[in-house]
Amino acid sequence: MIILNYLLVCFIFGTTFLAIKVGVDASAPPFFSAGLRFIVAGLILFGWMVWRGKARFAHLFRREMLLTGIGLTFGTFSTLYWAEQHVASGIAAVLSATGPMMILVLQTFVLRLKATRLSVFGCMLGFAGIVILLLPNVAIAANLAWVAGCAAILVGELFYSSGALYAKRVIQQFPEASPIALNAAQMIWGGGLLLILSFFTEPFDVSGLLNAKAAGSLLYLTVIGSMVGHSLFYWLVAKTNPVFPATWLYVSPLIALAVGVVFYGETITWLTAAGVLTVIAGTICANFDSLRALLRKNNRGKQVANAS
Repeated sequence: MIILNYLLVCFIFGTTFLAIKVGVDASAPPFFSAGLRFIVAGLILFGWMVWRGKARFAHLFRREMLLTGIGLTFGTFSTLYWAEQHVASGIAAVLSATGPMMILVLQTFVLRLKATRLSVFGCMLGFAGIVILLLPNVAIAANLAWVAGCAAILVGELFYSSGALYAKRVIQQFPEASPIALNAAQMIWGGGLLLILSFFTEPFDVSGLLNAKAAGSLLYLTVIGSMVGHSLFYWLVAKTNPVFPATWLYVSPLIALAVGVVFYGETITWLTAAGVLTVIAGTICANFDSLRALLRKNNRGKQVANAS
């Protein structure tokens, strides 16, 4: 059951990038559709958690939920949805996989935590991969929007990494609440901010969401991407450890590239493939030491439990 759910998480998160692409290409307003997705998913999940007694409505009105929503939802997905108007879904997935690498950079330069040589090498390797992805298009004026889209995704990952580090403190601050409920609360705040952004930047045109592709994209992202995917992820965390489920970040970009090529006609050059593999390798190296430490800690915990 654990392996099956893990594969489902990898597949779901890997296909959400194409679902976003399909929606924005079908003229769905990017900020409005993103906001609607997270508002609906967040309200349903939070209401379910309150009904089960794993959260209180008071949690929703905490400042911590707003700040987490700015990082994990608003900043991350406003940039991603806008960027996918110009960037292929597979490339968007690969650039989004740099989030853990940026967490390491923030921990090193902001929180002043010591980084290992392998982590530093991984960051340098990941940066080289990004350069390989971007350089062929920087010199071509027609692809400036593509470069801007890639840069926007990287900015979004800075929001994500900041939000992820802050979310760890929030989860510890509210141990009585389910992590699913806290995630739902931040989705509600982030989704609301996305709707406000849409109000000031996009023409209000509901018809953009009424065609089959846009509506299907929104439904898939809301139900499968936000509700099922995140619930399965937290189920895996509860049943295994925080490390194992997080490895979807190394699998899903490859799935996103594959489904983009097979089902949406996206193309991958040899240089793009080299950049993709370099970014993923750099991300793995940057996080290898922390992954190994957490796995050892988990194994020691199991040994103690078995001995007792």
